[in-house]
Amino acid sequence: MSALTENDMTFLSQLDWRFATKLFDASKTVPEEQFRKILHAIHMAPTSFGLQPFHVFIVRDEDVKQKISQAAFGQPQPKDAPVTLVFCADSDISAKINAYIETASGGDAAIKESMSSLRDMVNQGIGSASEEQRFAWAAKQAYIALGFGMAACAELGIDSCPMEGFNPQVVDETLRLPTHLRSIALLSIGFRAAEPTRKKVRLTDTELFS
Repeated sequence: MSALTENDMTFLSQLDWRFATKLFDASKTVPEEQFRKILHAIHMAPTSFGLQPFHVFIVRDEDVKQKISQAAFGQPQPKDAPVTLVFCADSDISAKINAYIETASGGDAAIKESMSSLRDMVNQGIGSASEEQRFAWAAKQAYIALGFGMAACAELGIDSCPMEGFNPQVVDETLRLPTHLRSIALLSIGFRAAEPTRKKVRLTDTELFS
C-alpha cells in the first residue's frame, strides 16, 4: 500500500497502487464501515434516467463463494476474498420506472401524475425494446456502478478484482435469479496476499487520446 494515510488517499492518488488482485488473503476481512462506503458508492453511481436497472448480490457464504469460483473456471478470487459482489442486469424496466417515480414522488399522487410523461417516454423507448436489448442497456448501467465500486475500494486502500470470466448461467442458477435478472460481472473485494509481480501496462497517451 502507498505511504498515504487513509485521510490522504484519493482515487487519483491510488491509481498506480490498485490492480486486479488475483490472490486474496483469505484470513483478512473487510471492516464493515468501509464495506458500507463501497456499497454507498455503488448506490450513488449515475445511471440513465436514474433508474438503476441492476441488482447487486452480496456473497459471503463460503459454499456459495465456492460455487461461484467453480463457475469462474476455478479462479480463486471469489472463494478467497471475504466478499464477492455479483452485478446483475435487470430487464424489468417497467418495474424500475414505477419504483423510481414512487420514490421520487414520496407517494404524492399529484407529483406522480406530473411524472407520467417520464414513465411514458421510458416505457415507449427502453421498455418497448426486445428483452436482449433491455438486458444490454441495463448491463451498461451496471458497469458504471461497478466502476464506482472499484474506485471506492481504491480510495479506501482495499483490493478488488472485477471479473467477466465466469459462466453466468451457473451463477444465475446458484443465486436462483428470476428471469428478469442476469449476472454480468463479479467484484471480489478484500486484501491482497502479495504485491504485484508485474508492472502495470497501459497504452501511451498518444495512442489512447487524440
